[in-house]
Amino acid sequence: MQIAIESVIQLLHETSHGVLSTHSTQLPGYPYGTAVPLILDQEHRPILLISALAEHTRNLMSDTRASLAVVGSGQRNVQDAARVTLVGRFEPFVPGQQLVDRYLRYQPAAAQYLQLDFSFFRLGIERARYIGGVGKMGWVEQVSWHKLDLLTPDEEMALLAMAKELPQGIRLLGIDAYGVDYEAGDQQLRNTFASPQRYPDLAKALPNILSGIVAQRD
Repeated sequence: MQIAIESVIQLLHETSHGVLSTHSTQLPGYPYGTAVPLILDQEHRPILLISALAEHTRNLMSDTRASLAVVGSGQRNVQDAARVTLVGRFEPFVPGQQLVDRYLRYQPAAAQYLQLDFSFFRLGIERARYIGGVGKMGWVEQVSWHKLDLLTPDEEMALLAMAKELPQGIRLLGIDAYGVDYEAGDQQLRNTFASPQRYPDLAKALPNILSGIVAQRD
């Protein structure tokens, strides 16, 4: 079944963590799974901030091949929940300041780790297996990520600067061509657009978008 990448993007943006599976160096041939916090960069690729002492980091330094599984919330039976497994290579990299700032908007508790032995890793996605329910499943290929409509980091920062006056308890996390991520209480939520939006259109529509987010919380 052909899966629209928009379904994958929406699911990834609705979560703040996933299960990372790496190739174990302690038990060769066995997978090693662990829960990790994550964010997505402006190109919707998962970013991790992980310690050099962690078992999964050591595994990645030996073999970058890995998978990352994310499960949607809100379903008592996990079989009814949307879920996706991303397969690719997690490579260490040095992010620019805008990406560091983006990471800390989504994961503010991670600020303390920047002074320790933690490093950033980014997943180069090769394939993704999406399951949206009974009979709704399929693979999404790497090329789909290359065809996405994207905002530049500067465009996102400009939009965030326009949206500073929000009610207490609502905090914007990120804006992209497909939706707005925000925090309400202790929940990470997403307002998804009906179709991809370009920066000029988003700048004009932003007041109405924010009003809609506030109305949903009232």
